[in-house]
Amino acid sequence: MTNTDNDTPVDDAPTPENAAAEADATEAPEGANDEAARLAEQVAAVQQDLLYARAETQNVRRRAEKEVADAHAYAATKFARDILSIADNLGRALAALSDEQRADEAIKPLVTGLEATERELMSVFERHGITRIASVGLPLDPNQHQAMLEIPSDKDPGTIVQEMQAGYMMKDRLLRPAMVAVAKAAE
Repeated sequence: MTNTDNDTPVDDAPTPENAAAEADATEAPEGANDEAARLAEQVAAVQQDLLYARAETQNVRRRAEKEVADAHAYAATKFARDILSIADNLGRALAALSDEQRADEAIKPLVTGLEATERELMSVFERHGITRIASVGLPLDPNQHQAMLEIPSDKDPGTIVQEMQAGYMMKDRLLRPAMVAVAKAAE
């Protein structure tokens, strides 16, 4: 065949050299596309890993902040549990005093001191978020009360009729359940 523009013969038939050159030209872009696709996959995987790492770091930070806040809020839990026995003994000492003993001028200063000590102890409890659990007259709550016995009563079954030992909460955590007697139907 001839080229009409400049009358030089043009061979349209593929020669082995032309075929190899054309194959290299088509393979090079395919190889480059494969490489680009592989690199794009790696970039996507690295980006996904980075997102997961950031999320995990944020979760670890939040968990650590919560643990620090809980540690501050509940640091005195063990100490508070230990002090509860002192509050119990002080309450028992005051409950053991009869009206005659309270009126006796010889021990009136002692009674006044015990009452002042109990008020101060309850004030300290209040400042640190330690509250007494209400019991008598309420229905039994197994999250706050520990039923020690059942007593025949005219009250509704499951109602607390007697508190044997006071229970306490520290903020929203149970320090010690109240030990109670619960009403049961009279037979």
